[in-house]
Amino acid sequence: MPQYQFQAAVQPEYLPEQSAPAQGVHSFAYTITVTNTGTVAAQLIARHWVIVDANGHVQEVKGLGVIGQQPLLRPGESFQYTSGCRLRTPSGTMHGSYFMVAEDGERFECPVPLFVLEANAGAPGGDAAPPAPGRVLH
Repeated sequence: MPQYQFQAAVQPEYLPEQSAPAQGVHSFAYTITVTNTGTVAAQLIARHWVIVDANGHVQEVKGLGVIGQQPLLRPGESFQYTSGCRLRTPSGTMHGSYFMVAEDGERFECPVPLFVLEANAGAPGGDAAPPAPGRVLH
């Protein structure tokens, strides 16, 4: 019996050099590794993101592929990419899913668990603590 199963692991990162906190711009990158843990090859066709800032502002993003690609992953294969987003607040969350189509035509989704986007830098000109590593919530 075919098994349609993918996992997504996320590593978020704050980008202080691309941020302007005084103007309400907080830039983040996230690196995602998508792995086929099932028994059937499948192609990542589309993405759907729900991005929420600390004020509760929700932004939904839908589109074909990821970074202009629609990778086909055979069992055991992974695909890694880095993308980004901007928030009006220094923290927020993201979660979503990938729409997948298996070689045999079966359609399914690969969920991307909620992860935290957090700018954890100190005040400008002060003794800034180094940014904390991104947290992933499962």
